[in-house]
Amino acid sequence: MPLSVSTADSLQARIVAGKSLCAPILLALVFSAYIGAQTADSGRFPPAGAPDAQSPFGEPQSLPDYDRPVSWKLLAPNILSDQKAIWLFPTKLAKDHNWIPALSIAGVTAGLLALDPYEGRYFHTTPTFQGFNRVFSNNTTVLGTIAAPVSLYIAGLARRDTKMQHTALLAGEAVADAEIVTTVLKDIDRRARPVTFAPRGNYWDSWFDDKGTTLRGSGSFPSGHVIAVFAIATVIAHRYRRHRWAPYAAYGLATVVGFSRLSLSAHFSSDVFVGAALGYSISRFAVLRY
Repeated sequence: MPLSVSTADSLQARIVAGKSLCAPILLALVFSAYIGAQTADSGRFPPAGAPDAQSPFGEPQSLPDYDRPVSWKLLAPNILSDQKAIWLFPTKLAKDHNWIPALSIAGVTAGLLALDPYEGRYFHTTPTFQGFNRVFSNNTTVLGTIAAPVSLYIAGLARRDTKMQHTALLAGEAVADAEIVTTVLKDIDRRARPVTFAPRGNYWDSWFDDKGTTLRGSGSFPSGHVIAVFAIATVIAHRYRRHRWAPYAAYGLATVVGFSRLSLSAHFSSDVFVGAALGYSISRFAVLRY
């Protein structure tokens, strides 16, 4: 028996709503990395001895700092250990009130998901940020994200500053961890990017619609740029935290990159927020372990 037009429209609306409701389910997987690592292995390593000398940041030599063992040989084992901690964290959500921060982050993300269709359409249609977008283009932010740890490592070699070298290696480890997580999530949710919609299109129907190649992380949720840049920023901000300007500079630049993903219509606000939360949490709890 053929369906009437009104019945067909109602059925289509229910399908779209059902696809949108899958997002909060995916968030439970995402936030497990954020809240779980607070108790995982954070106290396994003892604090290191005195910090390295001749830091260009002028760090006081009398202040000991935590330095997780890291080297080129340890990178692969460290990443495997990090991934195990990240993906096993859903099993620890009920312990030590881990559900409280998870619920808080999920609540913020749910609110942003409700705003996504509106801000997605706004940034897709406004010419306001054309100048900003030319400066902070996709290629520029990618090159800047790569250049930060690479230049830090080269400077460390030139100055024979092992702390700078270790900071660069930890930042690279954090980016590798973050990109593995975001690739898996993108291939699961396959969220379409705002730029792929017509200006007056249905921005609500964005989930499971991306037609990109599997295992390339081509979806929109979460933002790969943002998760990487916040992972790097967290490592640098923590290891040079005794200088008040360092966290502000690191997180400030990361925030600018995050905003550029919105102004370029490359991502929705929830993509950016979750990318920032994951980048921060993976670096702090899985990589730095403090």
